[in-house]
Amino acid sequence: MRNHLFLLAVVLFLPTAIAQAAGDAVAGAKKALTCAACHGMDGNSSNPIWPSLAGQHAEYILKQLQDFKSNKRENAQMSPMAVNLGEQDMQDLAAYFSTRKIKPHTADPALIETGQRLYRAGHSDAGVPACMSCHGPAGRGNPAAAYPAVGGQHAAYLHAQLKAFREGQRTNDPNEVMRTIVGRMADDEIKAVSEYMQGLRTSDK
Repeated sequence: MRNHLFLLAVVLFLPTAIAQAAGDAVAGAKKALTCAACHGMDGNSSNPIWPSLAGQHAEYILKQLQDFKSNKRENAQMSPMAVNLGEQDMQDLAAYFSTRKIKPHTADPALIETGQRLYRAGHSDAGVPACMSCHGPAGRGNPAAAYPAVGGQHAAYLHAQLKAFREGQRTNDPNEVMRTIVGRMADDEIKAVSEYMQGLRTSDK
């Protein structure tokens, strides 16, 4: 019941104005040349500490770029890159990367059981709701609610972001949703669920 009430509160207090992406994917493909060194030309990064953008919701990518530009989300590499982007540039990039297909990865077999349990059922004793309540069974996310796709994302990147939320180093989550949830998670739980999400296939039903 506590988890259900928490999720209801999340839905009721979601921002009423979510960033809308209406960019040109063709124009975005040309602009993505400057992003390729880290994120890959097709949106699949080769370094696991950098996120793959392929298949991510355009609305979510747009919001992150806007947040990097305004310093609502800070990163030594991304903030300087975003500061020179205009609104149309950000919309075009978001449109382009959202059309790419993320490459599948596998999870650490030793952590799948724990990660799956957390992702699908949460940890009720600690007040941690199931991750799939927001991100979906296959990790597709929910663009209307600004929940990102997480399936197939690098575990190292997911792990770093979850810890950043927990430690207050990243604060651009609407209504502190992620900070509240991950603040109740132990290190081994964060690692396990990150591995499990890396192994999810967003193409699965």
